[in-house]
Amino acid sequence: MSNIQIEKLTKTYGSGVTQVTALDHVNLTIREGEFVAVMGPSGCGKSTLLHLLGGLDKPSEGNVLIGGHNLTDLNDDKLTELRRRKIGFIFQFFNLIPVLNATENAALPVTLDGLKPVDAQKKAVEWLIKFGLGDRLNNRPDQLSGGQQQRVAIARALVTDPELILADEPTGNLDTRSSDEIASLLRDVSKKYNRTVVMVTHDPRIAAYADRIIFLKDGKVVDETLLERKNGKSADFVAGKVKEFGD
Repeated sequence: MSNIQIEKLTKTYGSGVTQVTALDHVNLTIREGEFVAVMGPSGCGKSTLLHLLGGLDKPSEGNVLIGGHNLTDLNDDKLTELRRRKIGFIFQFFNLIPVLNATENAALPVTLDGLKPVDAQKKAVEWLIKFGLGDRLNNRPDQLSGGQQQRVAIARALVTDPELILADEPTGNLDTRSSDEIASLLRDVSKKYNRTVVMVTHDPRIAAYADRIIFLKDGKVVDETLLERKNGKSADFVAGKVKEFGD
């Protein structure tokens, strides 16, 4: 059974002559444990799609079903609960709390959800160690590199054991080496820990880590490309597709 089902998803802003259609009747199925990259030119609806998947915005039309839950049917309290427990968010600029150390930052979602601090930090430490930060548990964000900060952010996203991870340009603020490390880590999150990952990116090299790439243009899905590594599809192949669809 698919983890995510998107049905005729539409989002418009404004009305009359000023109305803008950010998403236009998008239909998608994303399987459990799949790593999907979303690409397309600026203004094509990538971020809007991510916001609707995360319950951060309401669609004008259509449905988003995550693990059998239709987000459009949930009241604010239920939507907040689902977002807090079933969805993990990763952002371009990390969004860590400056005065908290790595463990405290990673533990924050379960701490806010009512878990005892000692238990919350234990869960956080487990993920931080998995991500190679066992020697950085007590470091604050300003004592960590960009790549290390993003690892903390990924640990924070996973600490609630969510079904879905949403990543918005997660490598956009990193150098090439750190970007590849984070993309590889997100692939591990999908394959090793069986989480569904949906990532917005403009970088063909990073998108090539995904299982499938969805290309958006003018709010519509214009192409879906399955990346079969055994056939040698790579960043160069993805770059060619990006050029074709005008990113």
